[in-house]
Amino acid sequence: MYEVPPPKPPKPGQVKVVKALYTYTAQHPDELSFEEGELLYVMDSSSDPNWFKAKCGNQFGLVPCNYVEENAELITMPLHDACRRGNVSFLEEAIQNGVSQLDTAGNTALFWAAHGGHIPCMNLLLQSPKIDLDVQNKLGDTALHAAAWKGRVEAVSLLLSSGAKTNIQNCEGKNALALSRDPEITNIIAKHEDHFLSSNVSDYFGSVDEQDSD
Repeated sequence: MYEVPPPKPPKPGQVKVVKALYTYTAQHPDELSFEEGELLYVMDSSSDPNWFKAKCGNQFGLVPCNYVEENAELITMPLHDACRRGNVSFLEEAIQNGVSQLDTAGNTALFWAAHGGHIPCMNLLLQSPKIDLDVQNKLGDTALHAAAWKGRVEAVSLLLSSGAKTNIQNCEGKNALALSRDPEITNIIAKHEDHFLSSNVSDYFGSVDEQDSD
């Protein structure tokens, strides 16, 4: 008799996600409690037809299949999805798994974290020594462009303090300052540019004085 093969696990860089239809309280230590509407990240759906292993927040355990949606959504960019949702715990897992850094539009995970103003996610991403703050997507926008346009004051400050460049122009010839509609953000970027310019001028004249003294 022909046996139906078990579902294949997600490829590296992918993850299956289902939404809880009802609230469930764990009855045993190996089960997972969750609330209606929460997203559950499926870790194993092939071992038992009635239960699967999933993660919700920082907890993981067995989940009854009849308490969640029948069809799991396959997320091909989990790193970006975690940043869009501000899901720090899943972001940590995605980083550890080394998933893709760019989506189809050329956006980085940092772009989406800045776009949503998710500071904990940004802090986690900025810990990487390989992080590139100034990656431009297909429209020429950087994470700083996104934060400035969406009015994310704290995100803009964090990017600037981390070394993001303010003079990068997108495909429309606009830098982050030009995209800002928030007076506070405009003031922050302008002050940063003035400070950067003053520092460069001081460094220049300092090096000239040293050469003259030689």
